[in-house]
Parts: sequence; C-alpha cells; structure tokens
Amino acid sequence: MNIYIYLFLLFGAVFGLSTFSYRHIFSEGPHQVDAGDGGSTLGSRVLWAMVCTFLWPIMVLTGLNSARILARRKRQALAANH
Repeated sequence: MNIYIYLFLLFGAVFGLSTFSYRHIFSEGPHQVDAGDGGSTLGSRVLWAMVCTFLWPIMVLTGLNSARILARRKRQALAANH
C-alpha cells in the first residue's frame, strides 16, 4: 500500500516541478500574471512543487478547464477574423 502513496507523491512532485513556468494555467486562470520584482525564486518553486505534490489531481482538472477555455477563445478569434 505504501508504494501507491509514494508513487502518488512522486508524480505530484514531478508534475509540480515541470509545470512551474505554467502555474498561471493551474491557479489563476488562463491569463499569465506579471512576476514581481524578484521573479521566480527557489522558494516559490519549492512551494509550487509542495502544493502540486498533494493536490496534483485537482491541478490537472483545473489545467484541463483552462485549456478548454483557451481553445474556445482561439476558435472564436479565428471565426471573428474570417
């Protein structure tokens, strides 16, 4: 049973580290937020990885929702240009 828990946490940590630069899609919606003066620090990367380690299923669902919204906007923009 412990192997499943370890795999869950490992996948979440990898997911968090790999999606750090796209975190606006998973948390604040499809609009990228301006970074502060400090930019991305090691602390913010660690915090994002920790959040994703435990909540990656929710993050995947919110990412899919944001991808759906962006695809719909892209279709509407293409239809408006033609």
